[in-house]
Amino acid sequence: MNNEILLGLRKIKGISDYQFGIDITDILFDESENIRIERSKNTKKIRYVYYNNNLMLALRPTNGLFTLSLFSAKKIIENTQAPRLRTIILTEVSDFIRKGRNVFCKHIVNIDNNLRTLDEVIVVNQNDELLGIGRLKIPIPYIKSFKTGVAVNIRKGNN
Repeated sequence: MNNEILLGLRKIKGISDYQFGIDITDILFDESENIRIERSKNTKKIRYVYYNNNLMLALRPTNGLFTLSLFSAKKIIENTQAPRLRTIILTEVSDFIRKGRNVFCKHIVNIDNNLRTLDEVIVVNQNDELLGIGRLKIPIPYIKSFKTGVAVNIRKGNN
């Protein structure tokens, strides 16, 4: 591996450590030789991270943090205990979330207390089946106390 690849790998691991924690970084980057970094043609900055040609992470240029893909969400679910990085919702509303609809406060059964507003979150049902990925809209205490309003904006449903 040349220096540019090693520096890029160090950078994405550092961002992942900050955003998700060291344990999630170890899960996502367990086989570094299968990681491919795609850079912007104009700025040469990191844009996408692939694992065996599957999109794993996309770097948001607005805030410098990653967005999860369905592939990386599945990898995290398989290797962590619930509710780590997850929002667990009622099984009855699973079909709506799979279609890409937003999650309301009243549908949330359990949520990772370490999440913050605007964090990436994995949405699962009570059977720990992946329904979608999105961003947390309001703080955890409000989610637990409110019965109305959007808690998670779904970016991608798992059709």
